[in-house]
Amino acid sequence: MMKKRISVTVVAALISSLCLLAGCGNDTAQKEATQSAENTAQETVTQAETAKVQEDVTAAEDDLLSQIREKGTITIAMEGNWAPWTYEDQEGNLVGFEVEVSGAVAEKLGVIPEYVLGEWDGLLAGVQAGRYDLMANGVGYTEERAQAYYYSDFYAFNRTVLVVRGDNEEITSMEDLNGKTTCNSANSTYQLTAEKYGATVKDVETLDGTIEELLAGRVDATLNAEVSINDYLREQPDAHIKIVAYDSEVEQVGMIMPYGEQSETLQAAINQALSELREEGTLAEISEKYFGMDITSPEA
Repeated sequence: MMKKRISVTVVAALISSLCLLAGCGNDTAQKEATQSAENTAQETVTQAETAKVQEDVTAAEDDLLSQIREKGTITIAMEGNWAPWTYEDQEGNLVGFEVEVSGAVAEKLGVIPEYVLGEWDGLLAGVQAGRYDLMANGVGYTEERAQAYYYSDFYAFNRTVLVVRGDNEEITSMEDLNGKTTCNSANSTYQLTAEKYGATVKDVETLDGTIEELLAGRVDATLNAEVSINDYLREQPDAHIKIVAYDSEVEQVGMIMPYGEQSETLQAAINQALSELREEGTLAEISEKYFGMDITSPEA
């Protein structure tokens, strides 16, 4: 503010000096000229201040974290049918690794999580369109997704497994998928991996549906998270399926949010929350609870 006042004074002094050099003898005219210069300069300062305030207001309106904190809730998208990541228990409560992790993050942000359930493709589109603040559903990192969404830091590291029927002796490696048919959620990393090895992929939305397709012989194999298949086999120990191979790459899992500058402060706040949860041991505890092992560190 001091600099702005000095600029006004300088303008007035210059006007006065010019008037003296021009031989102005009329004190009234000189005062009027000086006052006019001061008024003009002050008006310029006021306009600049108003523009800055408007700019700050616009930035706050576009900032996703500010919007979330103002409404007191954060909308989190997930499927709700992919145990043990996100699913409903026998009482109909939404539970799972992603539910507890995202809930703990929301608590760190000081807001209440509001969960929205839907199909994988629709959830991705909803985040991209800004209908959801966040998606937490075992979302593996790909370069293509990183061009469409902002990712949080990775908080789960997942191995992809190749699963076939118990009597299948033909498929024993990822390379054996060439020319075969698999089933997975559309646009999932499992679909992308299967296609990378030459498979044709049938779209199936749920893990139960995937296993049904496999057992019925309508597909040759499926790819999924190691922890999800292990959980399924714990629940269904007599299921006629088996793991025959592991993908060489470890999938890095993060939460995704709308792409753009409006998400930068939200991304930073979520990363800070995840860092604190990791240091407190909360991430590891949640992982042990749902997976029976710690998958929250690449070294685990």
